[in-house]
Amino acid sequence: MMPASVPVKALIYCRVSSTKQAVEGHGLDSQEHRCRLFADSMGYEVEAVFPDDVSGGGDFMKRPGMVALLSYIDAQRNRNPYVIIFDDLKRFARDTEFHIQLRRAFRLRGARVECLNFKFEDSPEGRFVETIFAAQGELEREQNRRQVIQKMQARTMLGYWTFKAPIGLRIEKVIEHGKLLVRDEPRASIVKEVLEGYASGRFETQSEIQRFLEEQPAWPKDRTGGVHWQRIEELLSQALYAGRINVPRWNIHNVQGRHEAIVSLETWQAVQDRRLGLTKAPARKDMSEDFPLRGFVACACCGEALTACWSTGRSRRYAYYLCDTRHCPETRKSFRREQVEGEFDALLRELIPSTGMFNLAFALLRDLWSDRLASANEQIEQLRTNLAKIENQIEQLLDRIVDAAGGSVIAAYEKRIRDLEMQKAVTAEKMSTCGRPTASFSETYRTAFDFLANPWKLWHSDRFEDRRAVLRLVFADRLAYARDGGYRTAEISNPFKMLGDIKMHKKEMVEPSGIEPLTSCMPCRRSPS
Repeated sequence: MMPASVPVKALIYCRVSSTKQAVEGHGLDSQEHRCRLFADSMGYEVEAVFPDDVSGGGDFMKRPGMVALLSYIDAQRNRNPYVIIFDDLKRFARDTEFHIQLRRAFRLRGARVECLNFKFEDSPEGRFVETIFAAQGELEREQNRRQVIQKMQARTMLGYWTFKAPIGLRIEKVIEHGKLLVRDEPRASIVKEVLEGYASGRFETQSEIQRFLEEQPAWPKDRTGGVHWQRIEELLSQALYAGRINVPRWNIHNVQGRHEAIVSLETWQAVQDRRLGLTKAPARKDMSEDFPLRGFVACACCGEALTACWSTGRSRRYAYYLCDTRHCPETRKSFRREQVEGEFDALLRELIPSTGMFNLAFALLRDLWSDRLASANEQIEQLRTNLAKIENQIEQLLDRIVDAAGGSVIAAYEKRIRDLEMQKAVTAEKMSTCGRPTASFSETYRTAFDFLANPWKLWHSDRFEDRRAVLRLVFADRLAYARDGGYRTAEISNPFKMLGDIKMHKKEMVEPSGIEPLTSCMPCRRSPS
């Protein structure tokens, strides 16, 4: 009796160009079905199927499915040679160079390649025809890529974003627009708070932004549960949040987007001015919520900032501030945290203004608000004049570009024109909003007046960010602390100077003295002449 012949083992490879085609379409299923029918007709036994949903740009080693197929063959070296089945030659490799390399990779492994719509022949004529078909596939791939890029460029110039949406925005199909960026809440509100806070000085450093974002449950984190400083840099530099589109590699700059801006262009420009003037620094590990005054309170002897630490006793831990400056008389001598922060608490209480002084400041600022609204037309005329000057400068630079010869000179002119175009856009935005406040006086300044009325209240906030903000907003410089006398005279910020120096509301006006007769607006007694 003759032994039964061993069936030829076959491996099927299927590929589509994107994950979307694999999910929404049936390309992989239909390819596998046709390949299985072919294997049955040839008497092959299909042992495994290797699908791919990535293009790889022609490089087969960038396709996970192809890498897995080659690895599978390598792991079965003692088996009979496999037959590799493809649905179409274009699924094999759409690049001439990689086509030849892949054919060589299968040949070295003893595998035979068969295609449903192309017959591989190991002859000079067959290899020539095969190379021509591979070159044709490469040409089609490059032409498709060029067409896609051209369409993306054209759509970008019309104000539509054609790439992955940044955090706080998402792409959604909108009537009359197609795919359009829209706000993605609550992340969009977080982005707005970060950008406006950094522009206004609420966030002094990028490290403070990092802490703020790490406290937001809705903000995406990395594997360690934190927010990398590079993600913060991307957030601060993304012009899409201001409704503008920039794609430098396509020479597309400052295009007005069709999507809704999260912040004003003026705010975004203020962020850029601050960002370009500061270095990128990771968050300091010693900025702990346990010691909110660390780095702000200085030693009265040497003037250097106090550091802080925990000390372990027999039964519990103790918190201390201390000076760590070499050669300072107070070096390594500690101050109890309860004492330093308790005296600071009392200092803040002394800054609470009197009711009369606060009401006066409120009335003055309200009158100033009304005056600025009344002078809106004058402001618009000034902005219109500035806009005309900017347009004139742009025209002059364009004339210079025509006469310029060197490439570096032309590039410098183009950069200057882009900067002026941004100034022009900011000025136009100011003109459109001038005299039209987005909220009433009370709504606009309610938070600020709540803080001015009682900074001590914000100091006792649960948020570490709020406590650090109190230090920057209330005091103009570091506070000097001495062991024998506590806090030295504090240099407070201008708003609190306006409301009255420390304990000012406990003082009274003094009648001016000098040669009689006195000139005074206050009631007084004069000596008889």
